[in-house]
Amino acid sequence: MHDVLAFNHFITQDVLIVFYYIGAILMPLLMWLGRGWIVRNIAFAKRWDERLKRLNTSLSKRGKITTILAVIGFFLCMELCWRMVFEAMIGYFDMHDYLYEIYKHQHLGGLK
Repeated sequence: MHDVLAFNHFITQDVLIVFYYIGAILMPLLMWLGRGWIVRNIAFAKRWDERLKRLNTSLSKRGKITTILAVIGFFLCMELCWRMVFEAMIGYFDMHDYLYEIYKHQHLGGLK
C-alpha cells in the first residue's frame, strides 16, 4: 500500500483498461446516438447531412458498397490504433514497475 501512496507503484494498468473499453465501445455508440441530436440542432451539421444524403442517393450500388466497406475499414483501423496506444502505455508502466522492483532488489537487499 505504501508503494501506491508514494507513487512507486502505479495503478494505471487497471485504469487504462477501463478507459480503453470506454473509448472502444462506449464512445462510438454515444457518437452514433448523438449524431441525430447534432444534425437536428446545429444548422451547419444539418446542411452537411443533407449534402451527404444527396451524395449517397447519387451513388451507384457499387459506389455505396465501396463507401460502406471504406467506412468499416476506417473504423477498424481506428479501433486498432486505439488498442495499440493503450498497449504501449500499459507496457510503459509495466516497465516502470519491473525496473522499480530491480532497483529495490539491488539497492535495498531485496526487502519489500
